[in-house]
Amino acid sequence: MSTPTTGSSTTPTTDRPEGRSERAPGGRPGSRPASQAALLRQVASSPAVVGLLAVLTALFLSSILILAADSEVRYTATYLLNRPGDFLHATGSTLSEAYSSLLRGAILDWRATTTVRMIRPITDTLTNATPLIIAGLGMAVAFRAGLFNIGGQGQMILGAITACYVGIAWNLPPVAHLLLAVVGAALGGLVWGGIAGVLKARTGANEVIVTIMLNSIAAHLLSQVLSLKAFNGEGETGNRKSLAVADSAQYPSLAGSSFRLHAGFLLALLVAVAVWWLMERSRLGFQLRATGLNADAARTAGMSVPWVTSLVMMISGALCGLAATAPVLGTQKSMDESVVGTIGFDAITVALLGRSRPLGTVLAGLLFGALRAGGTAMQAAPGTHIKIVLVLQSTIVLFIAAPPLVRAIFRLPERRKSRGGGADPSSASVPAAAPATAPAPAAPAAKEA
Repeated sequence: MSTPTTGSSTTPTTDRPEGRSERAPGGRPGSRPASQAALLRQVASSPAVVGLLAVLTALFLSSILILAADSEVRYTATYLLNRPGDFLHATGSTLSEAYSSLLRGAILDWRATTTVRMIRPITDTLTNATPLIIAGLGMAVAFRAGLFNIGGQGQMILGAITACYVGIAWNLPPVAHLLLAVVGAALGGLVWGGIAGVLKARTGANEVIVTIMLNSIAAHLLSQVLSLKAFNGEGETGNRKSLAVADSAQYPSLAGSSFRLHAGFLLALLVAVAVWWLMERSRLGFQLRATGLNADAARTAGMSVPWVTSLVMMISGALCGLAATAPVLGTQKSMDESVVGTIGFDAITVALLGRSRPLGTVLAGLLFGALRAGGTAMQAAPGTHIKIVLVLQSTIVLFIAAPPLVRAIFRLPERRKSRGGGADPSSASVPAAAPATAPAPAAPAAKEA
């Protein structure tokens, strides 16, 4: 009788400690606060929070400059201790007028008397964001592959030249004409980017130096091309502006003749989806990311790093060339020496702010498109200069390029690297692409960690 009693008492005795040991990590009274603290730490150290705080910090610094440039604020500051209300009122009215002007110029003009003028700002924002999104995606592809493409400006110029030539010199049906002009722009940028890629792959030439030099060559080439009769219709003595591209080669309008928004914005969204699929779901995108994380390990896994390097710069250049169709075939409908402006360089900022991800790049492009559209209206505010918008963009770049600075200002925790990877959490480890006979390709995961 004692044996069963002992056995029955032994069974629950041995089960309880095991049950308690299984429940201990999540069942202790202090485990829930600990998990909440870990979640808060993960959120606070995420790149999205750092990017948001960088934008807010840039807005704060720009506000200081706006206040310092306003004469009324400076005057009320002289007797701040006697009548602080005057200073606070002047500060509030100045900032509210400046940023309300920015919103009215970028999103919705609630003071407009007609519906067209009321909704025109948001269409201008989307129009300005179109080339920034496409070119930013081109930069993002290069960044994730470990290459720093500075040649977006030159690649856009070559894309503008080819698109403009097809739009002027060829006489084709409407849809075919537009498609060929778009393809020509992409091919022009592809060739210009491919030069830097091949030189990098074959000779090891630094892509930063090569693309900077190619930017200068492209700018002089544009000036020479505009003197040709095929572009300006007058020859060398003509003006520095091309003829208008044919109507059949222009982007169709999305909102009517009263607005500048065209179908190029839809193309930008399609390009964003295509880049996401390329980088996250295709075998080629896996090779690009693997090469960017660890070129030596990718080579060990059987990937051709020179081929990947050349291909990346070609893809990046093609997207930058495609971005040139927005002004040439959409808004300006012609070409001059300032046809691409500074879009090629601004695209670098867009890609950095978007963390080289398609969705982030689209959102960053919309932000900078809004800043461009609202800058003109912001200039109309008393004491506000359009250069404030440039300062705002520059400070955003400063803080985005220096995440430790943002973390130090707001005392954010350092981001913990996951066991499977850190720099590119969406990418798989390189061993998945390695041959079965190669035991070494665990190096990329170690490099990534």
